[in-house]
Amino acid sequence: MTSAPMNRRKFVALSGLSVTAAALSGCGLLGNKSGGAGDEKAINFYHWRAEDKQVFDQLIKQFKAANAGYDVTMTILPSQNYQSTALQKIKDGTAGDVFTAFRGAQFEQIAKAGVFTDLSGATFVSNYQPHVIEPGAKDGKQLGLPYQLVFNMPVYNVELFDKAGVGDLPEDWKGFLSLCEKLKGLGVAPIAFPGGDAANAGQLFNCMVMNEMPEADSCRKIEMGKAKVTDDWFLRVLTRYEDLATMGAFQEGSAGTKTEQAIQMWAQAKAAMLATGTFHIGAARQQGAAFKVNLIGPITTDAGKATYEGVHNSTFILGVNAKSAKQEAARKWVEFLSGKPAAEAYANGTVQHLTVKDLTYTNADLAATAGWATRKTLLAPRFQFDDLDIRNAVENACTQVATGTAKPAQAAEEAQKIISQRLGTS
Repeated sequence: MTSAPMNRRKFVALSGLSVTAAALSGCGLLGNKSGGAGDEKAINFYHWRAEDKQVFDQLIKQFKAANAGYDVTMTILPSQNYQSTALQKIKDGTAGDVFTAFRGAQFEQIAKAGVFTDLSGATFVSNYQPHVIEPGAKDGKQLGLPYQLVFNMPVYNVELFDKAGVGDLPEDWKGFLSLCEKLKGLGVAPIAFPGGDAANAGQLFNCMVMNEMPEADSCRKIEMGKAKVTDDWFLRVLTRYEDLATMGAFQEGSAGTKTEQAIQMWAQAKAAMLATGTFHIGAARQQGAAFKVNLIGPITTDAGKATYEGVHNSTFILGVNAKSAKQEAARKWVEFLSGKPAAEAYANGTVQHLTVKDLTYTNADLAATAGWATRKTLLAPRFQFDDLDIRNAVENACTQVATGTAKPAQAAEEAQKIISQRLGTS
């Protein structure tokens, strides 16, 4: 994660990855059966983290040096493409001897298709913290290993907070709005919000609902038709978004801001907070950000009423492809990544907290935010939705209010119509 800014699409287009136009268009993937040359020790690793390529290249070299005759090639797609097309690419075994999955809808789809090899009996599973790899388990089996422990909550510029006279982080909604006013007084946008990118505009949703949901699975209940976005609790969430929009907490033109633009704003200290998560700290460093960082979970309740301080997610779920004929080599690569030396190299090289036990973080950003692993955080609720159409409708309602294109009641009604149609209850 160094050098000049480069978004994922440009990276894939320009780098020396084994990703062709045919692969991106759905016409085919690299080589013969996954792994390329038919060698039982040559496997393909399929994922979406283009920004991690340099670190993975080094890990592959180390893996090959320690395991004579083995080889790993990578196929990397942009995350949005990966989410929509990965299953069809891996289920016939032509790519992804080892693959990754997003927590939630994609994991469930791949599990249902029978593409995960059960890893429950693998010795390397014990290398992981049990409570954070549960999103990779289903029906009593450990189908995949969530590798990354991310915090889907705003990251902030410590220097701007200090300059604005911010001491302790606010513990209620009035305090958070006051914080935003102080930051506005510096002439910067309090929050860089990627309203033009649905995948990341929805990250703020996690914190906005974490202390408002009447039940731990309220988002799942919306998808089941047992709750509605027109319910009082969700209307209150939308009202909080309206508060932020009304007081100018988001940058001008936030409705059209893409994630790369929001990261750049934050990296250039034109915004004090970036409303995505720890997974974009490295990208900001690529763009020259030199300030200290930390995390903040907006508390939407009155003082003393909050249950959670922030949000975490276990994702980048490593899986061995049950359709692959190269099970032994695939398991060996996952075992290598699960070891402490490789995990520490990956974590510190990519600025990603991991789920592997007892890691030492030498990266300053990881060290600064590591304490959040022991704080009261909620597993990211946006991934309770398995139906992406319903999730998009819910999150779009929030984005519309945040960007001033709809009022809370109007946005809720429109979203509920889509949800009811999807559920067949309209």
